[in-house]
Amino acid sequence: MTITAERKAELIKEHGRETGDTGSPEVQVSILTERIRNLTEHFKGHKKDNHSRRGLLMMVNKRRSLLDYLRHKDGQRYLDLIAKLGLRK
Repeated sequence: MTITAERKAELIKEHGRETGDTGSPEVQVSILTERIRNLTEHFKGHKKDNHSRRGLLMMVNKRRSLLDYLRHKDGQRYLDLIAKLGLRK
């Protein structure tokens, strides 16, 4: 359910605006997206795991807040990020 340190480093390198950038909204959203996808897979086999489902909902809300912030701050970065992560249809 959690992501490995190697995968997290890959996400930081891929989405960071500069080397060592861990706080930008792009990096935070990409890490949250990876965790959300892992938990979604977990729920396919554990349908009654309501404690983890609460954590999933909190992560989804946090990601939504970060995306709203990024959309208002810089619309082009927002569009690039959702295209790269495949969040919209």
